Parts: sequence; C-alpha cells; structure tokens
Amino acid sequence: MKQLKFSLLLLLCVLVAAPVSAKRKTKVIAHRGYWKTEGSAQNSIRSLERANEIKVYGSEFDVHLTADNVPVVFHDSKIQGKHIQTTTYAELKDLKLPNGETLPTLEQYLDRAKKLKKTKLIFELKSHATPQRDREAAKIAVDMVNGKKLTKRTEYIAFSLEAAKELHRLSPKTPVYYLNGDLSPKQLKELGFAGLDYNYKVMQKHPEWFTEAKDLKLKINVWTVDDPLVMKEMIENRVDFLTTDYPEEAQKAVHLYR
Repeated sequence: MKQLKFSLLLLLCVLVAAPVSAKRKTKVIAHRGYWKTEGSAQNSIRSLERANEIKVYGSEFDVHLTADNVPVVFHDSKIQGKHIQTTTYAELKDLKLPNGETLPTLEQYLDRAKKLKKTKLIFELKSHATPQRDREAAKIAVDMVNGKKLTKRTEYIAFSLEAAKELHRLSPKTPVYYLNGDLSPKQLKELGFAGLDYNYKVMQKHPEWFTEAKDLKLKINVWTVDDPLVMKEMIENRVDFLTTDYPEEAQKAVHLYR
C-alpha cells in the first residue's frame, strides 16, 4: 500500500511538472543498498545485488570497526544490543540481519562486489570514538579496498571530518565526500574533497550552495530523498547524485525531470 501511494504521488508530480532542461543527468544511489524489496535488508549483500540488478549508479553501505579491528557492514552502532565498536568480531559473527543473512564483514561484501561489475561502491565510514580511531578505521578501509582492486569503483563518504581527511590523504585520487553539512563548498574545495554529500534539508536551507558547488566544480549528492516532491526539487537543481531508499522510483523521476 505504501509503495502504491508513493507511485501515485510521483505520477501526480509528473502531471503538474513543467519541462526541465538540465545540463547533467542526476544519478541514483541506493541508500544502504536496495533494501525495500523482497528478500533484502539494509546493508545486506542481497541489497547490493539488488542495487546492481536495477542498474543504479551506486550502492551506499556503512562500515564499523569491531574492537579487534574487523570491519563489518552495518548502519546502527548496535546490533541485537551489542555495541559493534566495543565488541569483538567473534561475539558478532553469528548475528543475523532481518533477511536471515549473517552480519557481513567488509571483506565478504567486497568479494561479492567484485563479481558485480556495474555498481559503484559508496563506502560510508562510520564515526568512531576518537580521532585516532577514525584514522585507524580509514587506513584499514583503504588498505582492504585497494587490496581487492576496487579502488576505481569506490567513493568514500564520512560524517567525521577527521576520517574524511584521512581517507583523502590515503587515497587522494578517490572521490571523498563530507556528510555533516556544516562546511561551505569553498571550505570543502580547500580540503580537497570531491564534493558535498548533505541531507536535502541542508541544501534547502542553503540554496546558494547549489551554484557555489557547481562553480567550484564540486559534485553534489543529497540524502535521503524519499519524497517525490523533493526528488523533483533536487533533480531540477541538477544535483549529481540522489541517495534514496526508493531507487527505482528515483530512476523514473530522473528520466521524467532531467
């Protein structure tokens, strides 16, 4: 029922929309993979496979370090009451996601990604307890991505400025985007980041940042855009990437409003 209401609202937006001319086409990123579909779950390997199947630009996923430095793919700080970053992997390894999959390690996730040739890996490194821990997590992440020969298919995002700066230092040719929403496009440019990856409400509050980012040749990503009206607004503002829990609907919106 919710999916039907979403589709009807999207159709209504189409009917009232004026033609839009855009110089560049917005690309769709599946937020935590494509998980709002049968048999999937947030940050599951199946969500990555489904994102690849529908041919979105990228599949976003979240990574924490366990207490003994095993990177695992999960969004929340806790899984089944266990705090990931202060718990050993041995205590977490058998825990299940809602679709029945076992909590994936980053290595397992990347191994599956290597066989899926189409989708970019939008790698969110979660914030850790201290700046030092953020730097350690960044090094482990970059070393593993490089070791799997997935550097060219990976883009990094982070809320932690320390983590973002370290990711850029360790992998200077890889796009790194900052998530927190508190830095202007000019400040991001000075730090060497590829662009901004901000909540759409931040961009609504600072509409001048659309133009400023484009003038500085920075990319613009917005999250998490699930409302068809906001999809339309962001596409008309020519964002480069739109991160959403509804990637198929967003693909339709991009086609209609571009």
